[in-house]
Amino acid sequence: MDPSVLSRPLPDEYPAVWAPVVALVPDGDLGDWLQRDLDALVQQLSTLPIARGTFRYAPGKWSINDVLAHVIDCERIYTYRALRWARGDQTPLAGFDQDAYVEAASADARSLLDLMDELTDVRSGTVAFWRTLDPKVTLRRGLANGHEVSVRAMAYVTAGHGRHHQQLLRDRYGIGGMPLNDSIGGIV
Repeated sequence: MDPSVLSRPLPDEYPAVWAPVVALVPDGDLGDWLQRDLDALVQQLSTLPIARGTFRYAPGKWSINDVLAHVIDCERIYTYRALRWARGDQTPLAGFDQDAYVEAASADARSLLDLMDELTDVRSGTVAFWRTLDPKVTLRRGLANGHEVSVRAMAYVTAGHGRHHQQLLRDRYGIGGMPLNDSIGGIV
């Protein structure tokens, strides 16, 4: 499937708590946007010293490395959910404790560069999944953490979740200049 034909999900296709992250994704070619969004994040993080990956803006908060590990884990989980439902699997899927996942990831034992490379690899798989998906299955729904969600909603949740964390990196971690304005020419 060409992600450019993946239309925006309706509000009844995902839990209301996800509406703000879905709203962060502009209309248009989702696959292209996912790639441009990743490129902008990698470019911005590439200017940081590697040691900055362990920076926390306050005690008890996630480090920059933790945030990247979280985005990677969530992208995998969200795409896995979409895969299950797209293939007709109606087994209810459990939620997950994001804090426990971050702790278990031990991201601060890794370099910022290593995490950026992994995110790039995961994002490539995500985009490939959406590009090969049959459009007729995007309206299928499944249960995750007790909520009914459509396949296409998971695409927008995945994209918006990554953008949400880019905003947090900019606003709370002081990684300035994160491009957040989408225009016809791309991310500016």
